[in-house]
Amino acid sequence: MTEAQKDNKAPVRKMKAESYDISRSDETLSLAKDLANFIKENKLTTSVQGKEFVNVEGWQYAGSRLGIVPIVDHVINMSTDTEIKYQAKVTLFDMRSEHTVGAGFAICSNKEQGKKFYQEFAIASMAQTRAIGKAYRNILAWIIRAAGYEPTPAEEMEYGGNTPEARTAEATPMKAVKAEQAAPAAEPVAPAANAAAYATAQQKEEIIRLLNHPVITRQEKTKMLLNINKLDQERATQAIANLKKTIDDRENGQAAA
Repeated sequence: MTEAQKDNKAPVRKMKAESYDISRSDETLSLAKDLANFIKENKLTTSVQGKEFVNVEGWQYAGSRLGIVPIVDHVINMSTDTEIKYQAKVTLFDMRSEHTVGAGFAICSNKEQGKKFYQEFAIASMAQTRAIGKAYRNILAWIIRAAGYEPTPAEEMEYGGNTPEARTAEATPMKAVKAEQAAPAAEPVAPAANAAAYATAQQKEEIIRLLNHPVITRQEKTKMLLNINKLDQERATQAIANLKKTIDDRENGQAAA
């Protein structure tokens, strides 16, 4: 092999993969190193009893690098007169094979320690967040372990308000108690509209389909996927319209060039 041929091949070995293949051990080990750096740089862990547990954003990042994204199937209101309680189911969608590759269920209740003063939308949201982490844990726990962290999502390891969500919710409990004491008895509050306003599975699938277009960059795809389950139906509709316009503009620009 000539020196020129060696020089031509050198850049290929140094190129970083845009995404990883979970079936290839060499690539998943590279992902574990990349994941460890990402989690550390962005402080995506919660310390519980001296151990580091990865927050759901870290699990989502690992999934997005493998082309595996979460789809919220449903968030069910299981509340009673004395308890606010929601159950969520999340499935994992592989954008390469276009098949479902995993699932996770989770429940959240205001009777849990540290959640007494959570509003209803926050209970529904946490059930969804836990289900996302659980779904990823079922198929990616070993990669998180390889990255040097505990293979259980932080949202499942809440003890006495250790997580940022719990600290935020408990920041004003006395105000809530005083207001409740001062106000007359009120009618039971209807379930929050927020829980029913999340983007539909069809909207999310359309967003994922559009994100797979070659003109969409990996950074754009990752950012959208990390926030896809926070979209309501109106914002999802707008995101779909924006993606279609971006794709059309870039395709037309390439054609002109």
